[in-house]
Amino acid sequence: MEKIIGIGNALTDILAVLKDDTLLESMELPKGSTQFIEKEKLSDIHSIFSSMDTKRVPGGSAANTVRALANMGSHTGFIGKVGHDETGDFYLNSFHSLGIETLFNYSELPSGIASTFISPDGERTFIDYLGAASTLDCKDISEEILSGYSYMYVEGYLVQNHEMITHALQLAKKNGLTVCLDLSSYNIVAADQDFFTDLIKNYVDIVFANEEEAKAFTDKDGREALDDIASKCSIAVLKVGAKGSYIKKGSEVVYVEALANVKTADTTAAGDYYAAGFLFGLTHGYNLAKCGAIGSLLAGNVIEVIGSTLSDARWDSIKEQIKELS
Repeated sequence: MEKIIGIGNALTDILAVLKDDTLLESMELPKGSTQFIEKEKLSDIHSIFSSMDTKRVPGGSAANTVRALANMGSHTGFIGKVGHDETGDFYLNSFHSLGIETLFNYSELPSGIASTFISPDGERTFIDYLGAASTLDCKDISEEILSGYSYMYVEGYLVQNHEMITHALQLAKKNGLTVCLDLSSYNIVAADQDFFTDLIKNYVDIVFANEEEAKAFTDKDGREALDDIASKCSIAVLKVGAKGSYIKKGSEVVYVEALANVKTADTTAAGDYYAAGFLFGLTHGYNLAKCGAIGSLLAGNVIEVIGSTLSDARWDSIKEQIKELS
């Protein structure tokens, strides 16, 4: 079985469900966006969360994808950075329990935390303190670490460190890995559009994007955005929420429906799980339609729960449903 290595920000999610979006408006937080803060602001966020019911789960975009793949039996690894603290221990244990090869280094900064506000419609808004995760750099990624892997999955949040992400993708291509990139957040893409373009043209084989991210990257909508992205890589995946997804490879375009009858509780990790399902399909030699269908299956399941962790029973059900897909 082909092995998949992920690289991304090692963040523990602290989740809070909102009754309405008043708090987001008062904090001037664009709904659905990702904002980054320094350590000095972390205490302010802690104060806000202290009066709310919260849930702690391991998070991080690429990490969510890797853990989902591991739950389905794929051979996976993850490159990240945590601090010498209880949050870091909690995070690492979430990988060890799934048998994921942990290629972590430690930082003197505290472990990263993603404070997540979940709106009534399930949309999530992040305030991220990267902490130790932000110190991931070129020396943490070597050819030796990549040995034995066939795919590298990278989250777009890492483009804040141009040198590091370029180094990682160069090594991946040099060693024959298929490089997959999720655009991650529309505001991050919009702020660094030219760099994303160069990165994808030069190193990326598979791009995952939702509608807002695709618009920020291409300045186009819908199928035009899909066509634009596909012209720069081997496979482009455009996720259109409850309407499903479009996949384009060369001249082939496949439409995949979203999972039906889903009761949305939290859209956190929906895209991450879609990517996990899609890559699971690719590494098993399935066609694009089935890869997308598995992606939709996983995404549809994770949005029915708060956070990015599914029960063993739900995973068992997912595996049975995958067997039944034509």
